Amino acid sequence: MEDIHITGNKDCYIQPTVDFVEQSGVCKISGESFMEETGNFYQPLVEWVKEYAKTHDKIVFVFSLTYYNTSTSKWLLAILKELREMEKNGGSVSVTWYYTPDDVDMNDDIMDYMVDTGLKIKLTPFEDV
Repeated sequence: MEDIHITGNKDCYIQPTVDFVEQSGVCKISGESFMEETGNFYQPLVEWVKEYAKTHDKIVFVFSLTYYNTSTSKWLLAILKELREMEKNGGSVSVTWYYTPDDVDMNDDIMDYMVDTGLKIKLTPFEDV
């Protein structure tokens, strides 16, 4: 299993920075995400998490997204559902989400993710970084 390292860009579309490291079990998605073909970008990330969970029992996931579009939100939920499956199967899953306190829409999304998946997500304001 190979690590995933993607540098975010702002050329013709916006993609986030991604760092998924197998050895440490630390996975990060940060920046902004509003590209048109989100499936092409996020499907391999979902598959990576699914494969990782088959052979590992601990993962630390960190989201530091300042903006994402509706299409991206579907894929973030897919990742969170895979993390919840890992947890249900006895794995240790830690999820931290850095957020802007006055971004009501994102805060609502995060709360919805917790309800939809049953995962506990630690909310940390960007000011605390």
